[in-house]
Amino acid sequence: MLHPLSAPDVPSASPDALAPVASAVGAAFADVFRVLDDWRDRVAAAVPGATTAELDALVESLVVPTLFGGAAPEGSPMLLVGAGFIAAAGYRPGRPAHFAWWLGPLASNPLLGTTLAPTRLDLAARVHTEYLRDFRGLEWYRVPEATGRAHVTGPYVDHLCTFDFIVTLTLPVLADGRMVGVIGADVSVTRLEQALLPVLLGLDAPAALVNSVGRVLISTEASLAAGDIVPDPRHPLAAYDRMPCAGIPFDVIARRPPK
Repeated sequence: MLHPLSAPDVPSASPDALAPVASAVGAAFADVFRVLDDWRDRVAAAVPGATTAELDALVESLVVPTLFGGAAPEGSPMLLVGAGFIAAAGYRPGRPAHFAWWLGPLASNPLLGTTLAPTRLDLAARVHTEYLRDFRGLEWYRVPEATGRAHVTGPYVDHLCTFDFIVTLTLPVLADGRMVGVIGADVSVTRLEQALLPVLLGLDAPAALVNSVGRVLISTEASLAAGDIVPDPRHPLAAYDRMPCAGIPFDVIARRPPK
C-alpha cells in the first residue's frame, strides 16, 4: 500500500528539513517495489509450467486490481499508470518476446481518449514501436538484466502508452537460474506531483525532486519545469542543499539563500 505523503514538521530548507521529505519519497517508491517483489515471485514460480495464456491471466489478476486503485489508500493519488510482465526474447524455445502489460484508467490520452478501466497494451495498434523489436538495449530492461537488481528509469516521456512523463520501476524475473523477463510498473510524474507538491511547498525555499543526473521530476521553483536539468546539483559548490532519497536514485534539493 502506498504511503500518503505528509509535510515535514519544520518548514525550512535546511538539510534537517529536507530529510523528512526525502524519507517520504523513498517510502512511496519502496511500497511500489514491495508490490513488484510479490508479483515477481509469483510470475517466476509460474513461468516453468504455465502456458502463455495462463501466464497472461496470472499477470492480469495481479496487476489490474492495483491499477484500479487497490494499492492506494483512501484520499491518496494512485501513482501507477501501467504495469505488467515483459518476457525475454526466447524465454521459451521458439517463442518471441512477449508483453503482458496493462494500462490503468487514463484521462485524455492522445491514443485511447479517456478510459475508465485498465486496458491491455496492444502493440499492433501502436505506431513508433520498432524500437521494441529489440528492447534489450533499453535502460529499463538492460540494467536489471546486467545487474540482477531492481532499477529506476526516468523521468522520460512515454511515447508508447501514456504520452506523458513517467518513471519506470523494473525487477528481473528469474526462473531455472536464468532471466526470463522483467516485472515492472510505470509511475506517473503528474500524479506524483499531486502527492508531493504539498510536501515541497512546506519548505521555505524553492525545492525540487531530481534524478541522479539532475533531471527534474517535480519543482516549486518557477524556472524549473519537469524534464529540465539542474546543472550539477550534487556539486559541493552548487546553489542547492540536497538530500538523497533512500533506495532510489533521486535527490530532494532546495535552493540556498544568497550569501
